Amino acid sequence: MAINFNQNSVFNLKPIDVENVRDEVRGLLIGGEDIIFAFQTIRDQLVMTNKRIIAIDVQGITGKRKSFSVMPYSKIQYFSIQTPGLIEIVSDSELFIMFSNGFTATFEFKGQVDIGRIGRLLSEFVL
Repeated sequence: MAINFNQNSVFNLKPIDVENVRDEVRGLLIGGEDIIFAFQTIRDQLVMTNKRIIAIDVQGITGKRKSFSVMPYSKIQYFSIQTPGLIEIVSDSELFIMFSNGFTATFEFKGQVDIGRIGRLLSEFVL
């Protein structure tokens, strides 16, 4: 499933080390911008910096073509988080973000993700 900010979608994201973020993303970063979280589907990535959320949609069979979508935290109207249950075989958590343009992003995280820390990050930049 493609990650972009043009359609309401659910993404199954697994955490990755920030060192594994695609090199092209680093070229988009501005002075003082740091990658805080990084997640990946099969080929696509979602990167959360201290300034914005960057979605990388890898397209085509070869994956050479990529689409980059950026949404600054200043465009977030509200968000909510859902923590994993106590007795889940595969723990998952969810993040819902409503942007000022009416887009609602739903992110489903698989595995060990500190959703509380993500919520604190968003609070720091949204409030």
